Amino acid sequence: MSEQTLVRPPDDDVTTGYRQNSEPGDRRGDQAIRRRELAGFLRSRRERIAPEQVGLPPAARRRTPGLRREEVATLAGVGVTWYTWLEQGRDINASPQVLDAVARTLLLDPHERDHLFRLADVPDGSSLAECKALPPTAQTLLDQLDPYPAVVRNARYDMLGWNAAFDRLMGPLADLPYEERNSLWRMFTVASCRAATLDWEEGTRRMVAEYRAAMAEHVAEPAWKCLVSRLMEASPEFVELWERHEVASPENLTKRFLHPEVGLLRLNYTHLWLGQRLGTRMTTYTPADEQTAERLRDLQRRSELVSV
Repeated sequence: MSEQTLVRPPDDDVTTGYRQNSEPGDRRGDQAIRRRELAGFLRSRRERIAPEQVGLPPAARRRTPGLRREEVATLAGVGVTWYTWLEQGRDINASPQVLDAVARTLLLDPHERDHLFRLADVPDGSSLAECKALPPTAQTLLDQLDPYPAVVRNARYDMLGWNAAFDRLMGPLADLPYEERNSLWRMFTVASCRAATLDWEEGTRRMVAEYRAAMAEHVAEPAWKCLVSRLMEASPEFVELWERHEVASPENLTKRFLHPEVGLLRLNYTHLWLGQRLGTRMTTYTPADEQTAERLRDLQRRSELVSV
């Protein structure tokens, strides 16, 4: 890998590692645009809902379609004046709890809810639960790839699902608490993961650079900052890499693993994107040579014999 794939941006805020805002005028302009978009979005969602959809008696005559502002405010448990100002694009603050109530009242689907929180520039507290979920179809696909290792992660490197081959390579994983099912955490804190990854220094450098780049869109979210804090306490090597301020985007490359039972494995890994908003991707590890392919099949046979 060439040095050009990792980029060091200008020095940022020493506390978070990110620029907290752009030029004041640019930020005010951006916020004004967000408020206008938010106002139009809320109005359009309100106008599409019939009163009977939310348990109100049908109205014979209404000057405008959909719910009235005061009905939305009442159903969401917020003040009428406050909601009116929100829909008018006024410069007011909204908490995640209030936006959650508004989203439920307006019957927003997950994509619309995400759009609401983005326009309001408020982190969505439900993202953790969403990150923990994996569609059954994705798990079926993972299982079909055995004996080739495969895993689904989000942009924060949380492992959402994996197949038996990946568990044989980097596990066992099933009994780990959720907060430890994270590839970045395990690479820096689990000795067996480090020993199995022959190009550990270059691999962790790339992972940290990718994490920093992805965190730019999630800098206000507690889960992202919490992982950085935990890693900084647990690993001086992570601290050294984090303070380089390098950034990178995911690439399809080759990794070398040393498995205690079958020896050297050379694997080409490929990212398949499943969810753009959370950066969710399936990473498949296919053999780079016939010897690796045979050793993966050998691992599968050994596992089947143990389970009999």
